[in-house]
Amino acid sequence: MKFAIIKERKNPPDRRVVFSPSKLKQVKIQFPESKFKLESSDIRIFPDRQYQEAGFKVSDDVSDCDVMIGVKEVPIEALIPNKTYFFFSHTIKRQPYNRDLLKAILDKNIELYDHEAIVNSEGFRLIGFGRYAGLVGAYNGFRALGLKNKLFQLPKVESLADLNAVKMELDKIKVPNIKILLSGTGKVARGAKEILDHLKIKEVSDALYLTSKFTEPVYCMVDVMEYAKRKDGKVGNTNEFYKDPSGYESNFMPYAKETNFFIAGHFYGDGAPFLFTREDAKDPDFKIDLIADISCDINGPVASTIRPSTIADPFYGYDPLLEQEVAFDAKGAITVMAVDNLPCELPKDASEGFGDMFLEHVIPAFYNGDKDGVLRRAKITENGRLTERFAHLQDYVDGME
Repeated sequence: MKFAIIKERKNPPDRRVVFSPSKLKQVKIQFPESKFKLESSDIRIFPDRQYQEAGFKVSDDVSDCDVMIGVKEVPIEALIPNKTYFFFSHTIKRQPYNRDLLKAILDKNIELYDHEAIVNSEGFRLIGFGRYAGLVGAYNGFRALGLKNKLFQLPKVESLADLNAVKMELDKIKVPNIKILLSGTGKVARGAKEILDHLKIKEVSDALYLTSKFTEPVYCMVDVMEYAKRKDGKVGNTNEFYKDPSGYESNFMPYAKETNFFIAGHFYGDGAPFLFTREDAKDPDFKIDLIADISCDINGPVASTIRPSTIADPFYGYDPLLEQEVAFDAKGAITVMAVDNLPCELPKDASEGFGDMFLEHVIPAFYNGDKDGVLRRAKITENGRLTERFAHLQDYVDGME
């Protein structure tokens, strides 16, 4: 089995990589029979030289390798037929812009494993960049807070060396007396919580948050059973909600009436109720005027997220009365941060964290007969066809939907 760490070719450039040089050395120690080759890259956060110094071959040609490992989508013209690929394909949710990519993968007889589909037997994701999205998203939210209210000026994350440098910048600011709501309890939300805790902002219960005034900044972390409720008035159940959310409605407005800064770190599933609608945002008691939407579902559960923003231009304003985009600091506007590729801003830390997870959960599966079914569950295509687990995507491939 010969693995290739491939060059990232998607624009805008992504500097992340699945394995750092030191982590790749660790892979070789744990699995001495494994072979790795690096495709030369001039954008990767770790330069070619560091991999060479770690004892790995770097080349412009990796066509002699069996398994190609990347981060983002591989352009169709760069796909090598009859190979095995690992990357985020952004196809399993039927994304229209990548239908041709999945079709090409099938036409080229490529065996595709999607990082997003690397899950345990209960369906929970084993690897990803969620923590780093949460870290950068929360930081960007505070950067917007400083700019919007002319309180402080935090530098862009992409201009900082690593997470330690990010936290050092946060040590320089003073957060005003505001109430912050954080939705979610997964990796994204925990990443955002790491920033809030680093700033020494006090966490309070939802009961206190909804009923009390404070003389210092506080935050409340809420899960789906706090911001959604059963329509019939009965007590809700998290597992029930994730299986079928149709019997639930939003319970977000009590929080919106008490919140200044909302950090959206929740997972949003098909059929779930929106947290707040455009009509909700017009309510005179709706207090939220800054949203860091890390989840970034466009025209979805967070009504003010009407488009993704970019690392270059991360903020825009949403005028709730006009229901349209305005300047991020316009009077009466909700300031929105909705960058959809946040971990790209912290490529070194994100790559190191991803490599830890990939070594723990994926590489062993190649050498233990995939005893836990990790590879089987993550496989999207095989022998020019969709696997049984993903056969429901056939109408998407055919353009029939």
